[in-house]
Amino acid sequence: MRLPHGVVETPVFMPVGTAASVKAVPQSLLEVVGAGGKGAQIILANTYHLYLRPGHELVRRMGGVHRFMSWGRPMLTDSGGFQVFSLSKLRKITPDGVEFRSHLDGSKHFFSPEHSMDVQIGLGADIAMVFDECVETPATWERTRESMGLTHAWAQRSKDHFELHKERVPWFEALGGATQSLFGIVQGGMYADLRKESAERLVELDLPGYAIGGLAVGEPREVTREMIARTLEHLPKDKPRYVMGVGYPDEIEEYARMGVDMMDCVLPTRAGRHGLVFVREDPKDRRSAVVRLNVKKLENAEDQRPLDEGCGCMVCQRYTRGYLRHLVSSGEQLGATLNSIHNLAFYLETMERVRGDLGGAAFSS
Repeated sequence: MRLPHGVVETPVFMPVGTAASVKAVPQSLLEVVGAGGKGAQIILANTYHLYLRPGHELVRRMGGVHRFMSWGRPMLTDSGGFQVFSLSKLRKITPDGVEFRSHLDGSKHFFSPEHSMDVQIGLGADIAMVFDECVETPATWERTRESMGLTHAWAQRSKDHFELHKERVPWFEALGGATQSLFGIVQGGMYADLRKESAERLVELDLPGYAIGGLAVGEPREVTREMIARTLEHLPKDKPRYVMGVGYPDEIEEYARMGVDMMDCVLPTRAGRHGLVFVREDPKDRRSAVVRLNVKKLENAEDQRPLDEGCGCMVCQRYTRGYLRHLVSSGEQLGATLNSIHNLAFYLETMERVRGDLGGAAFSS
């Protein structure tokens, strides 16, 4: 993907920087972690969280989220829809948008498609997402179709408002008149016919990319896979296709080989902070099965091996399992950082290998 802040090779995994920070990992390390020292090509920031704190207007005045967090590479912001969905007891949905209370202080706020666009334009990531509604799981076909109708109406409103105001992005003049790319989000719950309808409706909007949303919300993995496969059939192959919020290392590899171009998940850093790391069953075979290693276990206390003897990351090249167990058991923040770095390297290495196998694809923003 050729974006205002750089070129992104696909398929790509995008680390999540919820509050303009990939938790426990400084930007200087994000730039070099993973295969060949290439680092993360693109990361996410979260519209809902940055809107609440420090506020999108402050970020805009600081030059946009890139300058605010000192990250010169591409970024994507979600629409805030999933976070609002998560506030099930604190929100009220109407055709106009969603009224919700902040999880921080209980203050009342309202997100409409137009407001989501204003916030995301102010933040200034390379890729913005239309405002959508994510339905709960399980949900009836009728409830899912009603929700999907809102998503489609809001997608049109998002696009209309974005087209009118996209030149207000903080770096418009500095980057020679470049603007953001607006991606659509396919919904439809766990119903293949609704996924088809949603994909076809969004493709009619002729957006530069399409996401598959509403997955990884509690459904079985085989259902996730089926919904992805069914939806991909109806999305153009010459535009980026993005599955939101997945997954484990073996899942992202499987979905990439199915034709998914972009994925994101908090799992590498969230698991790392809790002492869970990903390694290969056979360290010498980087295609062998993924093993979930709990470094907190007593059996690692005097283990002088690295986490993964076949991994070239800066953590595995320097630290032992015994030391990493000590850090996590002692509550030392360095443990969260080192485990997260290894997990991110593991994910990025996986995607580098898959790109080599598939040959990659080229999309213009």
